[in-house]
Amino acid sequence: MEIRAELNNLRIAPRKTRLVVDLIRGKKAADAKTVLSFTVNKPARNVLKLLNSAIASAKNNFHIDESKLIVQKIFVDEGSKLKRQHPMSRGRAYPIMKRTSHITLILSDKK
Repeated sequence: MEIRAELNNLRIAPRKTRLVVDLIRGKKAADAKTVLSFTVNKPARNVLKLLNSAIASAKNNFHIDESKLIVQKIFVDEGSKLKRQHPMSRGRAYPIMKRTSHITLILSDKK
């Protein structure tokens, strides 16, 4: 059984989010929660919320115990970019890309 959870348009760059996501790939759900709760990077808080949401839906919808769940797949895709301008001298404008992330988490029960 696969449980899928998604977080779209997270206002943190995918490059930074992938650093946190790589820490929990392939781990048990309980171990992943522990790792994320002690990680100080900014995206760790949002990834932990996503993991808790996936675990809750596995418990409520499929009656699967948390101890049987593992993080089978987790990946980060680039979302839309917010395009902004930074004013420079002599009337020029420097473009700023504020990047967003789409996180997809797939949990599965051990078999």
